[in-house]
Amino acid sequence: MSPRPPAPGRGPRRGPSARAGAPRRPTSEGLGGEQVEGRRAVLEVLKARRRSVQRILLADQQDPSDVLDAIEREAQRQRVPVSVVSMARLDREARTEGHQGVVAFAGRLPTTDLTALATDPRAFLLVCDGVTDPRNLGAMLRSADGAGVTGVVLPRHRSARISPTVTKTAAGAIEYLDFCDVGGVPAALDQLTKAGVLTVGLAGESPHSLYDLDLGSGPVALVVGGEEKGLASLTRKRCAAVVSIPQLGKISSLNAGVAYSIAAFEVARQRRLSR
Repeated sequence: MSPRPPAPGRGPRRGPSARAGAPRRPTSEGLGGEQVEGRRAVLEVLKARRRSVQRILLADQQDPSDVLDAIEREAQRQRVPVSVVSMARLDREARTEGHQGVVAFAGRLPTTDLTALATDPRAFLLVCDGVTDPRNLGAMLRSADGAGVTGVVLPRHRSARISPTVTKTAAGAIEYLDFCDVGGVPAALDQLTKAGVLTVGLAGESPHSLYDLDLGSGPVALVVGGEEKGLASLTRKRCAAVVSIPQLGKISSLNAGVAYSIAAFEVARQRRLSR
């Protein structure tokens, strides 16, 4: 791939034309996810084909990149308009500092009913209770996809939405996960318990170890609390078990995202052994 040429004025266009200055899509309703930033995230929203992509902005004069080439090929194949703009223009359009020279505007992420997630006999869910840091949420979603999670439950309040920072950090994982938007986590946990899903809260101060639980023989939901306060008291009461990850140091050194990743891959490990 040769470097992209400079863009005088509005800039040359690659692929079908698009108006680069079109208004940003709203993200105030639903989960969000309409603005996708970062090379891997943009490539995956195209490859997954789960939602429509309206247009893509590429910064000019970028170094050769296999991923950028793949984005352009896939966009051309799907007839998605691509506009080459200046890096300064892309910086103004982007909502993160790490957009890597590419921004896509897509349809809203679809949501799934909690009942559908809960009745899956192999349900493996991530339930977020007050996770407000978008980078933490993005990291959790990336780990969730890698560990084989079948659904993600996000509350409508006191929670990060699927912002451009989340999509960038998740590196495309959001395109392969099923999301459920709920009014409250405690009520959702009650519903999961009634459906036979083992609800496991993660709390660093718990005297019970994650590794003492049977996580591989049935449906399970890992419940992760906020970065500062952890699990809300009512959420903790609704969990069937509250466990910690044993540590050897003098301080609790795991943040919510890291703790969840360890727990998620422990579930994946046990499930693999139980096959």
